[in-house]
Amino acid sequence: MHDMELFWNTIAEYNRNTWVLQAATVLVGALLVILLFHRPTRAVKRAMKCYIVLLNIWIAVVYYLWFCRERPYYWATAFIWAIMAAIWVYDAVTGYTAFERNRRHERTGVLFMLLPLAFPIISAARGMHFPMVASSVMPSSVALFTIGFMLAFSKRVNLFILLFLCHWSIVGVSKIYCYDIPEDALLACAIVPSIYIFLREYVSTNMSEHSKPDPKTANILIVALCAATGILFAAIIAQPLLQ
Repeated sequence: MHDMELFWNTIAEYNRNTWVLQAATVLVGALLVILLFHRPTRAVKRAMKCYIVLLNIWIAVVYYLWFCRERPYYWATAFIWAIMAAIWVYDAVTGYTAFERNRRHERTGVLFMLLPLAFPIISAARGMHFPMVASSVMPSSVALFTIGFMLAFSKRVNLFILLFLCHWSIVGVSKIYCYDIPEDALLACAIVPSIYIFLREYVSTNMSEHSKPDPKTANILIVALCAATGILFAAIIAQPLLQ
């Protein structure tokens, strides 16, 4: 079976068998985000961390190990999401991410959290039909939701989680044309400004004039990194259009 055909067949099988649970997952996530905005109690924050852990485990176990087990190297991608789940468990135990509202970036964060809802809309606009559509509870859409959530509610970012999300965005860019899934371009477009915001916040919080490099130099390096990443992603996305 052709790789692209296998890719979309596994997505269709996943959607056909889990659409009710996917819808419930989206609704629970929306409810928890609303509660964090309006009633950010300790119980709500704990529930949100449990939700994110379970969301990552869902992608690792249900999506990859079960429905995508016919794909080559499915175990490697499952392992990446299992690691992210473990990082979130560690974060929950240590309380590193406090889930405090970040008003400077919450509008951008909310936008990115809503973008996963556009995945099936884009698929429909491309003439695709259920169950063979990109859904809101797939790896790239979950990664996009996580990025938006961290922007809106994390004043202190967990760099390990950012590293894995950045890695996954690179994987997502490679799939856009390999598997004909332009919906993943949303993640590529979101990760570049997110990296800039997260790293700039980290530098301003954790570095001083005596740091090596100093904050000014670090900011220049961050801008250069994000610019290079943005140019790379743009070139990959635009390449087939220029041929």
